[in-house]
Amino acid sequence: MSANIILTTGVYDLIKDQIKRKKFTKEQEEILLEKLKITQQVLRRELPTDVVALERKIHVKDHSTSEEMNFLLVGPKAAKVSKNKFSVLSDVGVATVGYKIGDVIQWPTEKGTKQYEILHVEPNV
Repeated sequence: MSANIILTTGVYDLIKDQIKRKKFTKEQEEILLEKLKITQQVLRRELPTDVVALERKIHVKDHSTSEEMNFLLVGPKAAKVSKNKFSVLSDVGVATVGYKIGDVIQWPTEKGTKQYEILHVEPNV
């Protein structure tokens, strides 16, 4: 897992706000608070192209099920799972946002711990 997590200030603030509102489990909250401590905040134009961010197409492998997923990471209001538009606050979204290609992230969900590997990231054109 990358020690260099990169988020835009908007996404950083959104996650922090959701933590304050108690929208995550205690275990998820602890992981996110640690993640935010080591996060580098940047402007959107400064985001490296290999980092999971809003409006980017993401290809992830769930090692707990061996399934691969392709989705567009979007804000909460634009999410439409039927169209493969996943919210940044969904399990896979909040787990992977800020990480880069090649990173493997453990994330606790209602269905058990998931292990996501980021295989590919590209801008949504």
